[in-house]
Amino acid sequence: MSGHSKWATTKHKKAVIDAKRGKLFAKLIKHIEVAARTGGADIEGNPTLFDAIQKAKKQSVPNKNIDSAVKRGAGLEAGGADYETIMYEGYGPNGVAVLIECLTDNRNRAASDVRVAMTRNGGSMADPGSVSYLFNRKGVVIVPKGELTEDDVLGAVLDAGAEEVNDLGESFEVLSEATDLVAVRTALQTEGIDYDSAEANFVPTMQVELDEEGARKIFKLIDALEDSDDVQNVFANFDISDEVMEKVDA
Repeated sequence: MSGHSKWATTKHKKAVIDAKRGKLFAKLIKHIEVAARTGGADIEGNPTLFDAIQKAKKQSVPNKNIDSAVKRGAGLEAGGADYETIMYEGYGPNGVAVLIECLTDNRNRAASDVRVAMTRNGGSMADPGSVSYLFNRKGVVIVPKGELTEDDVLGAVLDAGAEEVNDLGESFEVLSEATDLVAVRTALQTEGIDYDSAEANFVPTMQVELDEEGARKIFKLIDALEDSDDVQNVFANFDISDEVMEKVDA
């Protein structure tokens, strides 16, 4: 879930103790496998693989699972599936634009899962291109706050091509052009600044402000979509105030 970053951070904490942990592991492993297949098993020469492994480690995926996924993806070990990336577009409750990124070895199953989740939870499918124009592909790095200030992070990444640093409460979000993602991540590493994840995501250009009821509906839809093994990421253009978020959390 990457529509509303504050909520993504809250959800990330919940996921650690959530029953869906196994599903999260499976998706992270799949991402590693595809990155290795696309760019090879050499982590130094494959920044997408580096970031996929980093994210999996942050979520406590066991090293042996990570190593096996790299080997399967690179063809060094049997058992890898031939995954393809498919994007679906649609609208959720309150006219929220939704992009659904699938990584699947069965196109029909993925399409069916997405369609069912959307229609059962107040959403509707849309034609390709009718929703995606509301998003830009951006490099997104999430940095846990700890003792850091916004100026610390900004100072480290400004010359590397970062466009903005957003305060998400317990972490900072660093946005850049997708092509500058590796430079930004490397700049943080050079300064000894730890980060939770670095990936190219779809960031909305405009957002729909939701009340408590709208927030509950969109979260229900996103949960239903993410329940599919084929759905890798859900991006949505909603915004929720801290006050509304507190009510939803309660």
